[in-house]
Amino acid sequence: QVQLVESGGGLVQPGGSLRLSCAASGFTFSNYGMNWYRQGQGKEREFVATISWTGRYTNYADSVKGRFTISRDNARNTVYLQMNNLKAEDTAVYYCNTPGHWGQGTQVTVSS
Repeated sequence: QVQLVESGGGLVQPGGSLRLSCAASGFTFSNYGMNWYRQGQGKEREFVATISWTGRYTNYADSVKGRFTISRDNARNTVYLQMNNLKAEDTAVYYCNTPGHWGQGTQVTVSS
C-alpha cells in the first residue's frame, strides 16, 4: 500500500534551517506530483509547496516563497523541503501528500 514517511523535523532557532524528507513507497513515485502541507496548533492544515512529477514545475504559498524550496529525487522515491530563514510562525506539523494519501507528519518548532 501507499506509504509516505516524513523525517527531518526538530527544534530550530529563528533564522535557522531544516531539510525535511518524505520517503514514498507503494506507488510509482515518478508519475505523481507531490505536496507539502502544514498544520499549526489550533489552525487548519494549509498548503506549503508542490512539485510536478518531473520536478520542472514548483509552486509555493506566499508565506514561504523565497525561503522554502521543494525538490525531488525520483531515483530515491523521495521529496524534500529545504526551509531557510525559519520564523516562529513556521512552527507546525509538516505533512507530505500525494493525491489521496498523507504521511504521519513531522514536527517543526521554531523557537529561541
